[in-house]
Amino acid sequence: MQIPIFTVDAFTNRAFSGNPAAVCLLENDLDEEMHQKIATEMNLSETAFIRKLKPGDDFTKSSCFGLRWFTPANEVPLCGHATLASAAVLFHVQKNTNSVLTFVTLSGELKARQVKDHIVLDLPLYTAYPQELKEVEELIKAAVGDMIVQDVRYSPDTKKLLVRLSDTYGRSVLEDLKVSAQRFLSAEKTGKVKGLILTVKGNSSGKGHDFYSRYFAPWYGVLEDPVTGSAHAVLSSYWSEQLGKKEML
Repeated sequence: MQIPIFTVDAFTNRAFSGNPAAVCLLENDLDEEMHQKIATEMNLSETAFIRKLKPGDDFTKSSCFGLRWFTPANEVPLCGHATLASAAVLFHVQKNTNSVLTFVTLSGELKARQVKDHIVLDLPLYTAYPQELKEVEELIKAAVGDMIVQDVRYSPDTKKLLVRLSDTYGRSVLEDLKVSAQRFLSAEKTGKVKGLILTVKGNSSGKGHDFYSRYFAPWYGVLEDPVTGSAHAVLSSYWSEQLGKKEML
C-alpha cells in the first residue's frame, strides 16, 4: 500500500519555520498499529491521518472526513496545528472545492474554513479550574525553579496544567527560560497531567500581544511543541476570563 505523506509548516508563510506536522491521506483502512509506526518514523510533534468516511468519498469533492492525530509515542485527542495542516493539504494540494471542511475526531466535529487566503479553525474551548499548588508543586519546580507563580489551573478535559508566571515577568523571561522537560516525567507520574502550559500576561494596551505561552508534553513524547492549538483551547478560555476579552492576539 502506498500512502501519500505531506509535511506542512503550520502558522507561517515561510518554509522551515512555524510548527511542522505530517499529513497522511488514507485511501483505504490502515492497520491500527501502522498509524503509530508511521508517526514514530515521521518523528514530528504530530502526524495527522485523514480518512474517508464513506466508500464514495473523494478528497477533492467531499466536505467531511475522519481525522486522527499521533505523536511519536501516542494517539492524542486534539491537535490544532495538525488539523490546520490537514485542511491545507485538502484545500491547496487536493484542490478541495468546499469552502468549509468538517473533521470527525475524538474531540467531536472540528471545522476548517477558507477565508480569503487564510484557513480559520474552530476549536473547542476548555475551562481550567483552580489547582491546589501542593499537588503539583514538584512538577512546577521542575519547570520554573524558584520563579514566582501567580496562578495555577488544571483542565480535566485535556489533562493540561496551566501555570501563569508573575506579571512582573515579560516575554523575554519566558523565551529565555531553560526548561528540561524530560525531568517532568519523574515529577509527575500519576497520569493526571499530560501537558504543561507556561504563560505570562502580555502588554495588551494598544496593539501588543495579550499573552505569551510555551507548551511541554514529554508524557506524549514531545519535549516542547512550538505552537499548540490544543493548549490554546485552554489558554483562550483562561485569558478571556482574566482580560475580559473575546478577541486576543
